[in-house]
Amino acid sequence: MIEMRVMGIALDTRTGSPIVVLHDKDNRKALPIWIGSAEASAIIRKIENLQVVRPMTHDLIINIIEKTGYKLEKAELNDVEKDTYYASLVLNKDGEEDVRIDCRPSDAIAVAIRVDAPIYVSAAVLATGAVSTDPTKDEEEAQEFKSFVQNLKPSDFEKLMKNNDESEQ
Repeated sequence: MIEMRVMGIALDTRTGSPIVVLHDKDNRKALPIWIGSAEASAIIRKIENLQVVRPMTHDLIINIIEKTGYKLEKAELNDVEKDTYYASLVLNKDGEEDVRIDCRPSDAIAVAIRVDAPIYVSAAVLATGAVSTDPTKDEEEAQEFKSFVQNLKPSDFEKLMKNNDESEQ
């Protein structure tokens, strides 16, 4: 799982649909997720610290979590199937096993940012939907890896196997 943060909300120029954009801590990968207008509004309200008189749905969820003695440990975007993303809220109560609640990614994000809980994205989800935000750095790393592979010798593997055998003893 890779920790990510909300970069912001964008609009799909073709459809007008809102998109929440997550990015990793190194700002190397971005993950756009198409979401509903209500969830986009909830995320924007928190990003811009807009206060409302009465609790909105995501505020209510946090209130329920906290009033029952739990803490939102993290949000996880853990799977994708046929362009549908799956997420979980992970709740924790002292001394008890974590509770996982299935939810939409947009709701997980809207709830998590309200309490500054970390948002994690699985490698499978990133592989499916992430885009590079630093193609120059990606190319440099690809060249470094290619050079590394081209310079490998069979004796390098012998050293590796010997070191593994010694560490297991």
